[in-house]
Amino acid sequence: MMRGLLAGRRIASSGRRSPSSVSPLWAALRGGRGFSQPAEAIATEQSINAALPKMPAFDYVPPPYAGPRGEEILRKRSEFLSPSMFYFYKKPLNVVAGKMQYLFDEDGHRYLDAFGGIATVCCGHCHPDVIGAIIDQTKRLQHSTVVYLNHMIADFAESLASKLPGDLKVVFFTNSGTEANELALMIARLYTGCHDVISLRNAYHGNAAGTMGATGQCNWKFNVVQSGVHHALNPDPYRGMFGSDGEKYAKDVQELIEFGSCGHVAAFISEAIQGVGGIIDLAPGYLPAVYKSIKKAGGLCIADEVQSGFARIGSHFWGFEAHGVVPDIVTMAKGIGNGIPIGAVVTTPEIAQVLTRRSYFNTFGGNPVCTAGGLAVLRVLEKEKLQENAFVVGSYMKERLRQLQEKHDIIGDVRGRGLLLGVELVTDRETKTPAKAETLHVMDQMKDMGVLIGKGGFYGNVFRITPPLCFTKEDADFLVDSMDLAISKL
Repeated sequence: MMRGLLAGRRIASSGRRSPSSVSPLWAALRGGRGFSQPAEAIATEQSINAALPKMPAFDYVPPPYAGPRGEEILRKRSEFLSPSMFYFYKKPLNVVAGKMQYLFDEDGHRYLDAFGGIATVCCGHCHPDVIGAIIDQTKRLQHSTVVYLNHMIADFAESLASKLPGDLKVVFFTNSGTEANELALMIARLYTGCHDVISLRNAYHGNAAGTMGATGQCNWKFNVVQSGVHHALNPDPYRGMFGSDGEKYAKDVQELIEFGSCGHVAAFISEAIQGVGGIIDLAPGYLPAVYKSIKKAGGLCIADEVQSGFARIGSHFWGFEAHGVVPDIVTMAKGIGNGIPIGAVVTTPEIAQVLTRRSYFNTFGGNPVCTAGGLAVLRVLEKEKLQENAFVVGSYMKERLRQLQEKHDIIGDVRGRGLLLGVELVTDRETKTPAKAETLHVMDQMKDMGVLIGKGGFYGNVFRITPPLCFTKEDADFLVDSMDLAISKL
């Protein structure tokens, strides 16, 4: 039987290929030529496939998909959903099934998911332990709100608090990272009696009123009132004016306190590794110096762990731990639920008291189904040692990507930690001119080879590699080899 499909692209039935299942990359590599003899076509196809990276074997075939095709979904989406919604790839992918680190499209083609639903799927798609916990709780009680007692919210809060240092043990559950950051900013302003907040240029913290103000990219900011936020120089080791000297960037925060505020501030908020901003790992020494300045100004330090938390960086469970600091408030979402809509704010008992001044309530925050799923996520992370795996596999993949950087001048930088990695493409390494079009082209080519990655950064020229934490070295090899081939054909 001919094996002409690209590695990793498979049909869920017999494995035989119909004419419609020939991949776009195969068609492109053929160059549109017509072959007079089937034998010549077969030989050429086999030759091309021999050079293509091979996706690791995976013993799972999803149930046949009988739903609407991508074209029909796209038509309905255009008519009934917000025009602000965007999608990746020239031809959007209709994802219909997932299992661990893999996704499947409407034709049963398998893809290596190296984006993880934007750093959200940590245990793996449809992990049986997480699904089991959700189903079991749904059968018992789907919703009750916190005005009644339910052990799931208390059990999850206790387990979550055990993962945090010091006196960080009071948990407020929300429905998303945006909600978590909104609440954290309000708590800081109430506790300190100040309004001024210091954030970073290039930061992303959400798309509601307060979080949009804290966000430091015009790409994500609408022309609405956004008051009281000062954006400090971004401690970006690659593009920043001080390179990797974190203490020099930290002086800008001190100057903002002295010249841009009344001398007192409510909070400093930052990610340890900027996700939407392009996987920027803050310069060493920056956070300790800034936290010291903020404390002197009477402010609180907020760690946004929406993307860098929950074992993703490998070396530590939380991103801030890698910088040797302890924040006053920690916000989280995404990996906390492996895809369930849940977020959280964790702070100290003293700071938490400010919300008793009035009534604070969230109808769905701490929903029993969501907290049951979140508790299962924590248990899977520990049982399967996924933090250790993120460190081992992430370190291996980062080294392979750096070897790729030596081979291709278009790769300007490789950065990140664990399974939160970024690859920045530039047309010139000296000027660091963003390679925007090339980034989109490579993404499309990699998709056709069976690899899904994200993109980000202010210029949209950074590959965001944030796969499920069950990623293997074989998966990493397939990703890097696919990127190598795609870049080679630019």
